[in-house]
Amino acid sequence: MTTAEKTMITVKATIHASVEKVWALWTAPKHIVKWNNASDDWHTPRATNDLRQDGKFMSRMEARDGSMGFDFEGTYYEVKKHEQISYTISDGRKVSIVFERNDKATQIAETFEAEQMNPTDMQRDGWQAILNNFKKYVEESPNMEKTKFEISIHASAEKVYSTTIGEGTYAAWTAEFNPTSRFEGSWEKGSKILFLGTDQEGKIGGMVARIKENIPNKFISIEHYGVIGNGKEITSGPEVEGWAGALENYSFTQRRNTTVMTVEVDTNYEYMDYFSDTWPKALNKLKSICEA
Repeated sequence: MTTAEKTMITVKATIHASVEKVWALWTAPKHIVKWNNASDDWHTPRATNDLRQDGKFMSRMEARDGSMGFDFEGTYYEVKKHEQISYTISDGRKVSIVFERNDKATQIAETFEAEQMNPTDMQRDGWQAILNNFKKYVEESPNMEKTKFEISIHASAEKVYSTTIGEGTYAAWTAEFNPTSRFEGSWEKGSKILFLGTDQEGKIGGMVARIKENIPNKFISIEHYGVIGNGKEITSGPEVEGWAGALENYSFTQRRNTTVMTVEVDTNYEYMDYFSDTWPKALNKLKSICEA
């Protein structure tokens, strides 16, 4: 008995966005449900994704009129962040997606094993249509995404609030971002404030911001509108693209002897991994200072 030769099909797209943004929108279920359809009469009402080797995924694909639907599901056998995803569909076919960084763009090459029931041209067109829809979604999406961090601190809201913005204590807990972290300016509503740090070459960098709101012991909103480069304030041009208008909000909710501090940050995709790692560390440092 001879085994039929497998037919492999490749579809490609060049997306004008960073590989970090492309990866995030390709893999997060909250984004998958917005782009995963080949035509407007189909949609993906729900999706799950355990993005790791041996992890499983599922996208429920349905006709909008409710006439038909199916679960597209499988298991990952290779995941290299920002580089490659390979998986086996539930029917046994293999799929591999390669992400290639190219200046300010990202190329996706998606290769899949064809099934036997439909013509290869039809399959290629369907997968290409979904990929084209993804490209459109990424290029039209903002370059920032809101991330949320939360911690419970055994201290009053007044103490957590004052420790967060105190000149000495601010430098202590934000040292997790930069050992020379500090601010210059006022925390009063409407005031300009600079968040500064020195890099390994001795150059001063940071952010230019204004205090959009400050309700003592309850809420602070910081709006970033510029960057510090070589010690100079830059508030226009390509250097501030992707940061202008970014909000950094702190909420303080006291529950008996504990304060729940919530931080919501508009994050540029290129810094998503960095902030996901450092914000929890910084909040734990703030907690230890408040509870000492």
